Amino acid sequence: MAQLGLTERELHAWRTSFRMVELLRTRIEQQLQASSGLSNADYTVLALLAEAPDRRMRAYELGRVAGWEKSRMHHQLTRMERRGLVVRERCGSRGIDAVLTAEGLAALRKAVPGHAEEVRRLFIDRLTPEELEHFADIAAKILDNLQAAQPPAIT
Repeated sequence: MAQLGLTERELHAWRTSFRMVELLRTRIEQQLQASSGLSNADYTVLALLAEAPDRRMRAYELGRVAGWEKSRMHHQLTRMERRGLVVRERCGSRGIDAVLTAEGLAALRKAVPGHAEEVRRLFIDRLTPEELEHFADIAAKILDNLQAAQPPAIT
């Protein structure tokens, strides 16, 4: 029986994909929390800042790269700043930079090995190299469409 205007095959693909993403996110979050006390959102911000020049990035750019709305990034940075993982510094007359602190870098370095091991265990090692490449191509195709179809930002 088709539901939501989808065939059984389409519905199966959608539900399986959705469940996989949700369960994978949950398991990664659990591992990060247990091993390092970081949330997935913390890890995302720390990793992006660690890769940025001078370990700093304009807050709006950080939000854009993470795919988050302005308010989500603001609240995440506030929580992380309270814990000493990042600081916010004025940049120009109106800009704000998010800057990775030494404590934030140490927290990231502590989290990386366990996180990588869990990603490998739950995802990478379940696929052949060819399947992994094919999966990445499919995910990129869907991601490109999602990014192109982003609703305009509400200011």
